[in-house]
Amino acid sequence: MILRDLIAESAEKLKRAGVPDPEYDARELYLRASGDTLSDYAGKLSEEVPEKCRETFMEMTGRRAARIPLQQITGLAPFYGREFHVNEDVLIPRFDTETLVEAALLKLQKAKERAGERTLRILDLCTGSGCILITLLLEGPEGTEGVGSDISDGALRISMLNAKRLSAKKASFIKSDLFCEIHGTYDLITANPPYIRTCDIEGLDEEVKDHEPYLSLDGGADGLSFYRRIVSEAGAHLRGGGCLALEIGCTQSEEVRAMMEEAGFSDIEVKTDLAGLRRAVLGEYGHVG
Repeated sequence: MILRDLIAESAEKLKRAGVPDPEYDARELYLRASGDTLSDYAGKLSEEVPEKCRETFMEMTGRRAARIPLQQITGLAPFYGREFHVNEDVLIPRFDTETLVEAALLKLQKAKERAGERTLRILDLCTGSGCILITLLLEGPEGTEGVGSDISDGALRISMLNAKRLSAKKASFIKSDLFCEIHGTYDLITANPPYIRTCDIEGLDEEVKDHEPYLSLDGGADGLSFYRRIVSEAGAHLRGGGCLALEIGCTQSEEVRAMMEEAGFSDIEVKTDLAGLRRAVLGEYGHVG
């Protein structure tokens, strides 16, 4: 079978399974199965597909038709211009989270102007794939150091793998239930914690509820359990004038803002994503030291 027909057949199978963008996914799966580039792909549309490649591709298509996320099948997810390894142990990086990263980078630049030659330090809670911490270290002020923490051993393995392959040499990782094993102070603390209400998880898209880690989704009865813990304890781990930057569910900004105000944070900002949805809350703590 020639490639054009194989892609069309696979896309139709994915369409019948309810995959949202079957043509795109079929092409991406073929590229992963074959190792071809996009230019290779365009030049081979009228060529016969080698049997071994076809078998691998069809196996991957079958998994996608079973609604296993594309990124878990290919093992890669794009984020902020890089590709991160992912598997079933970590939440797949979303474009929404780039809103948090953009805002945190501005805070890092501000902190660098104050710090002078002093090394900046970042703490990323619930680090998962490490995409937030690693991106901040690679895009932020030179020499910045960072710690990523997670309660999941599987997530820590993936975050360390990503740090190594992307040459984030100033990143280190620790197993911790939020701040339990964290010592010292930081210029910036970031987190994309679980924020889905427990009762809402069953109603999520099947690719999320059935294949992404439950630990990364369940935010408790009102979705705010992790924010309460993080906001109440973050001040003890921030340098004077340091920033706490949190990704939120798009309806949670007022509750999280109120928590931060009550905990003594100031200059609190709510950031929206490109769709106009509230996606991050940031606040500064204490006086600049």
